[in-house]
Amino acid sequence: MKRIILFAFLMLCFCGVNAKKNGGTSVSRAIYTNEYQDSKLKKKAKKWLKEGEWRQGFTAADPHKSVNIVDFYIQYQRNPQQWKALFAYLAKTDLLALSKGKHPIEGSDLVISVEDSSNGPLEKRRSESHYKGIDFQYCVKGVERFGIIDHVTSTPMSKYKPDVIHYNYDKSRAAFYDSTPDKFFIFFPGDWHIAKVNNDSSDQNIRVCVIKVRWIENDTEK
Repeated sequence: MKRIILFAFLMLCFCGVNAKKNGGTSVSRAIYTNEYQDSKLKKKAKKWLKEGEWRQGFTAADPHKSVNIVDFYIQYQRNPQQWKALFAYLAKTDLLALSKGKHPIEGSDLVISVEDSSNGPLEKRRSESHYKGIDFQYCVKGVERFGIIDHVTSTPMSKYKPDVIHYNYDKSRAAFYDSTPDKFFIFFPGDWHIAKVNNDSSDQNIRVCVIKVRWIENDTEK
């Protein structure tokens, strides 16, 4: 009986630590990306990222801390030719001198879209994710703010059309990050995001390079 009482007490303590009480309602932990439980896989992905062979000579920017390292590692292994071509292109191309518009990436079927654009109010920006697409986003001039929304409290507004879907979301549960030329972002299907949100500065003008990479579910899809 003492063991049962002790177990119940510990469970109550655990729930109290992991659930925030708001008007008597338990608020769940926010989830922003795919979560992996395989500790060996996570360790392998972290080591692979640090070793840096994936860079193909590209050193101008590092992955932002929000990038899902395990998704990055898995997708690179499943589609190495495309990712190698992507980073090799970034390593040798002056993205500030490149004309705006779409440009093919040699050695792949990828296209880089160069946009001279500007941020805007959050309420005018739509959240989105993709079913079979990966967004590689690199702000090479200025500061672009991204929002990443919580999976638990967000709900789809429609079906995928054809590969994009939008969400209703709770702003208070969103995470916001600034994209600068020393960092790049990668949004996998599990990363529900908002692009081009106003930052805190007076300058909202940006140059953004976007590359769409196909999401590979398994090795048979190559």
